[in-house]
Amino acid sequence: MRKSDYTKFMREAIKECLLGVKEGQSPFGCVIVKDGKIVARAHNIVLLSSDPTAHAEVNALRKAGKKLGISLKGCVLFSSCEPCPMCFSASHWAKVDEVVYGATIEDAKNLGFSELMLHDREFRRRGSRVKLIPNFLRAEAVNAMKTWKGKPY
Repeated sequence: MRKSDYTKFMREAIKECLLGVKEGQSPFGCVIVKDGKIVARAHNIVLLSSDPTAHAEVNALRKAGKKLGISLKGCVLFSSCEPCPMCFSASHWAKVDEVVYGATIEDAKNLGFSELMLHDREFRRRGSRVKLIPNFLRAEAVNAMKTWKGKPY
């Protein structure tokens, strides 16, 4: 995939983040891409569903899994923010090839989210084969997250 494709898909994840904010949800968005096409998109619906696992990445992985099966080999996950440990683990177990993210865990924490300060690179050191591309369009992702006016949970 070309860098211009990465930019296009990250902007789609950021759009999904903004859609979630518009719907009163916290500011996290995700798209999953295979063969240059979006196969799933989702945003965080934790507040709507009262489900603490309803993060953007988990929601998108569930949708992609229904379309493609349990193995998402050949897929790239684009997230507006660095995935939390749960979301990165789910990406690992789904066999996603690559995770591209914008904002960092520190950015989310600075905006009031109760993030665990366990970075995805820690999982890489412990054996995950998922390739990480951090800080991709980070400023745009952080700006999208700043549009959220809700209370951190």
